Amino acid sequence: MKIDKFHNCFQLNGVSFTSVDEILTYASRFTDEIHPFLETWFSDDYFITVKTSGSTGVPKNIKLHKRQMINSALATGSFFDLKENTTALLCLPTEYIAGKMMLVRALTLGWHLDIVAPTSYPLRGIKKQYDFSAMVPLQLENSINSLNQINKLIVGGGVVSNQLQDKIQSASCSIFATYGMTETITHIAVKRLNNFSSLQKNNSNESSQKDFYETLPNVEIYKDVRNCLVIKAPKVSNEVIFTNDIIHLVADDQFEWLGRLDNVINSGGVKLHPEKIEEKLSKIISNRFFVAGLADDRLGQKLVLIIEQPFASLEAEVALKLKIKQLIALTKFEIPKEIYFVANFIDTETNKIQRTKTLELLQ
Repeated sequence: MKIDKFHNCFQLNGVSFTSVDEILTYASRFTDEIHPFLETWFSDDYFITVKTSGSTGVPKNIKLHKRQMINSALATGSFFDLKENTTALLCLPTEYIAGKMMLVRALTLGWHLDIVAPTSYPLRGIKKQYDFSAMVPLQLENSINSLNQINKLIVGGGVVSNQLQDKIQSASCSIFATYGMTETITHIAVKRLNNFSSLQKNNSNESSQKDFYETLPNVEIYKDVRNCLVIKAPKVSNEVIFTNDIIHLVADDQFEWLGRLDNVINSGGVKLHPEKIEEKLSKIISNRFFVAGLADDRLGQKLVLIIEQPFASLEAEVALKLKIKQLIALTKFEIPKEIYFVANFIDTETNKIQRTKTLELLQ
């Protein structure tokens, strides 16, 4: 599938173009990923090869159909009402699908896209206003004082903690968490994180606004026998995708994410969802952390808490255990049996915690 056209409103860093060759010549001054990607995008190839993040397994290369990437861009534009001449900021690595799709959206929808280095402080030194951008949680955390420069922001690549959500509630920027994966060409669903009163759909239950993801156009969802999410999105994937994400199906187009099936802990017959426990613990723990199940003769698995911290005094550990016990949101089964401190977690290339490999550090 040769793509030799682009929207006539498309701009890159304020520069307009009249031909594909002009785009490629201009892009050659950017990073090593952008120019090769655009060369492939405008080539005769039907597919784009993209690397997965490796957060749920070994990183691998997969092929995505160009037409389906265009369909994904159109769905995002429709859902967020981002028409031609939308000003957008690309501050993610273009090595992965999230960064590549910002380019595809701009080319397809006619956006005015600015590209900056994918640093942890993406808005540092920037004075412009933007209609749209995409970030990871760390970039959001480091941009709190500048969020008024963006109208709509999507956040992916990791969980936005309760502490971070509290910090963004007063931001004028409308911020959304995304649900998706490389195989679905980024997000197929989004969840509002702030400005709940301005939701287009008038939900009377505010808690549902905070907890539920809403699907994009042309996405069908249901649960399998494992209570895991199944995605049927023919516009972006030829295959029906059976995920390992346990969900509560709220409506035909809404779901609550409960956690990964791979991470479920069976402690004395009680099934515990680490991600939900971590959400509660994030109210009192500022360092990076996660909970997991370790083998236990009596319980089968015991719930433990692992905190990224080189050292903690006995007094500090006792104080933390007391805070955890006093946390009303936790049930008695959700209180960790042990606390471990690890100097540095093992991360993926996209800075997601590799839980299994990090747990091996405890041995």
